Amino acid sequence: MFAHLRQRRRRARRARLLKQTRIRYGAWHAACRRLPALAWLDRRRRVRLRVLAGLFLAEKTIAGAGGLTVDEHMGTVIAAQACLPVLELGLEAYRGWRTVIVYPDTFLVDRHEVDEAGVLHESRQELAGESWEQGPVILSWGDIAWAGPGGDLDGAIILHEFAHKLDMLSGGPNGMPPLHRGMDPAAWTEAFSTAYAALCGAVDAGEETAIDPYAAESPGEFFAVLSEEFFEAPAQLRAGFPDVYRQLAGFYRQDPAAAAAPVTAKPD
Repeated sequence: MFAHLRQRRRRARRARLLKQTRIRYGAWHAACRRLPALAWLDRRRRVRLRVLAGLFLAEKTIAGAGGLTVDEHMGTVIAAQACLPVLELGLEAYRGWRTVIVYPDTFLVDRHEVDEAGVLHESRQELAGESWEQGPVILSWGDIAWAGPGGDLDGAIILHEFAHKLDMLSGGPNGMPPLHRGMDPAAWTEAFSTAYAALCGAVDAGEETAIDPYAAESPGEFFAVLSEEFFEAPAQLRAGFPDVYRQLAGFYRQDPAAAAAPVTAKPD
């Protein structure tokens, strides 16, 4: 009897929380209709993503910087795109940090690196996004909100930085996130190492590449860029890097390329 009462109370608390965190339909539709990466989701997945995005907004703080005020639309866009990679993993995958910082445009970051000879090198980089281990995700709204084809938002930078967050669950961003039970680390390493070497060779030879050549910067960047492609151009990724696609499908527990056609109905 007591177990039954506790179960009822848990269900009631969850129902209240979901009601409090539910994103308004108008705001949700306005955000999702401009995010191409969500086009393949069916109605059931869209409903689940809306719930997850609402919980994300309740758990995380999205703060403006550089004079930017983050409004409801911005927050909804960021939450929707950030939650897509963890739709089948849950928000626990984003544990250990709380804040998303949003600048109005690209931002400057000072770097200090010591080379193998012990010499300190200082540089300043202009970035559109950055993820800190056990720290915030930083985004440029200007790079998200540019008017792409059909007025689409460019959510790739959000996918990219949140892929880094998942990668960092096993340490630094090295392209080897913690794999699920049943996934073969050797198969993951073989697929990614082979594809990464091929990309680096093409970039070094000055050849045109099917994906952003920035992916050749490091294994961590390769994982993040291919995660963008997995959600935004899944059919092309599966055709060009089938082994990598299979590994990402196993990791994200999603298969966007298997969708017969984009879903055009309004999101729920």
